[in-house]
Amino acid sequence: MTHADLSPEPAAPSGTPAVLDLGSAPSGQPWQQPERYWAGLERAVAHLPAPAAVLELDALRWNARDLLRRAGGKPLRVASKSIRVRSVLDALLRLPGFAGVMAFTLPEALWLARDIDDVLLGYPTVEQAAITRLLSDEVLASRITLMVDDEAQLNLIDSLAAPGRRPEIRICLDADASWQAPLLGFIGTRRSPLHNPADAVALARRIAARPGFTLVGLMMYEGQVAGVGDNVPGAGPMNHVMRWVQRRSMAELAQRRTAIAGALREISPLEFVNGGGTGSVETTAADPAVTEITAGSGLFAGHLFDTYRAFSPAPAAAVALDVVRRPQDRTATLLGGGWIASGPPGPSRAPQIAWPHGLRLLPREGAGEVQTPLAGPAAEHLAPGDRVWLRHAKSGELSERVNEFHVVQHGTVTGTVPTYRGEGKAFL
Repeated sequence: MTHADLSPEPAAPSGTPAVLDLGSAPSGQPWQQPERYWAGLERAVAHLPAPAAVLELDALRWNARDLLRRAGGKPLRVASKSIRVRSVLDALLRLPGFAGVMAFTLPEALWLARDIDDVLLGYPTVEQAAITRLLSDEVLASRITLMVDDEAQLNLIDSLAAPGRRPEIRICLDADASWQAPLLGFIGTRRSPLHNPADAVALARRIAARPGFTLVGLMMYEGQVAGVGDNVPGAGPMNHVMRWVQRRSMAELAQRRTAIAGALREISPLEFVNGGGTGSVETTAADPAVTEITAGSGLFAGHLFDTYRAFSPAPAAAVALDVVRRPQDRTATLLGGGWIASGPPGPSRAPQIAWPHGLRLLPREGAGEVQTPLAGPAAEHLAPGDRVWLRHAKSGELSERVNEFHVVQHGTVTGTVPTYRGEGKAFL
């Protein structure tokens, strides 16, 4: 039994479970007219209790197609941490151009791999119960690829089951994609200790020499481009610095990734070289060494991804919260809303007030766990029982807080889709 199997039974989602069709083209771009867009969502869920989380179907379709356009024909692997809605993952994988899932924990990967035959674990795992389950099931072992950057991770697997007593385990090598910039130093995300080609080759040779493991892939995630916007409002000079950093970083990475991938292929025939994220799809696709790109946040489109020059995602996911009191004439208080995204604490990680315009968070309170006070001219016109719409910074934090999304198209709720939480799963 996995950790996920120990989760309590969820409350049954309301309404009609929706089978999402993302294969149809969006029938328009209603989000281009914010007043009509948010008013339409407001009417659609007015009869539903808050927090009312919504997926606007045409916006989701638009974002999926825009990611495919930006990928230029290279397959897109879906980052499940940014979705956490199994029916959305299934719908995306039915679209030509999307292939496979990148999971964030092994219990999640085991759960998904019952139905999905290509699951790449995006991070190393030391969850012994989950590893033991993987080692006891040949089908799951054939569908899941583990991520490693240290031989100690292989030692743990062997300590749980010797190579001759378990299936062959698929391995992806995680090599560091950060940039050691002149003067500026380290720029990127602190992931793998394998930065130089020699480091990656040394571990790849040790993997190849060990029975019970097969090296099938290489991942190098350029978080300094994929997750950092270059068109942040009010940050003019810093935006220019960031564009320079990202250009230089990607130029250096293209050479190093090509060298690492080429060297690894002399050791083992790689099935894939994975890179990128929502913010770097075009630049990652231009790297000939990369065979697939991971993306997830650009589908629901948290507001962090409004800050890129190269693309403009549609606000596909949002949540309506109730106004419950009026502390002052120009202040209105929401119930809930303080679902903060990961990363460096600050305003960019807080939810964004999407509608109505003319509201702002209070700097000394921010978005609260139970109450979120808002100020501004629009607050004068809000009364208890009115609603305010929020967009969250990334995507996963909203899915972790609600049991279901209401699917809206043309101003009507057409069904619901349960989140991981709504299915009783809490992986991380």
